[in-house]
Amino acid sequence: QRGGSVLAQIRYGKKVYSPTVAKHTARVLVTLEQIEALRFADYLSEDGVCVANSQAIIPVTVSSGAAKYPQNVKEMLDDVFKKLVFIDAAKIAIECGNIRAANTVLLGATSNHLDLPLDCWHKAIEIAVKGKYTDLNKKAFDAGRNFR
Repeated sequence: QRGGSVLAQIRYGKKVYSPTVAKHTARVLVTLEQIEALRFADYLSEDGVCVANSQAIIPVTVSSGAAKYPQNVKEMLDDVFKKLVFIDAAKIAIECGNIRAANTVLLGATSNHLDLPLDCWHKAIEIAVKGKYTDLNKKAFDAGRNFR
């Protein structure tokens, strides 16, 4: 959603008892913007990993002068998360051919922390993405997966 915050939760397994993730239980927290990682940090389990896009999106409260955007976000994230993947998904997506694949870069980085086989991820991309963008998205996914 442009201009606002969105929280999406995904649970999967042999038996899922609730559609929502309880605080302090998520295995992975993925954020499209760096400050969002701090906002939703309390959902992550103690041994979980945060995959955070390094992009800063300046909220209206900051652009209007009512608030200030922190200058040391990476250091704050390092303090909060034991396991952090801090990735410039936009830069990697551009290198792959299109900035709009940044979310797929993040998906690739996330895939390293979930117990789903690589071929399942690629098959999902083939199913979910329009044919002419499939190769781009697979490239972006692989770039995110190989990010170190």
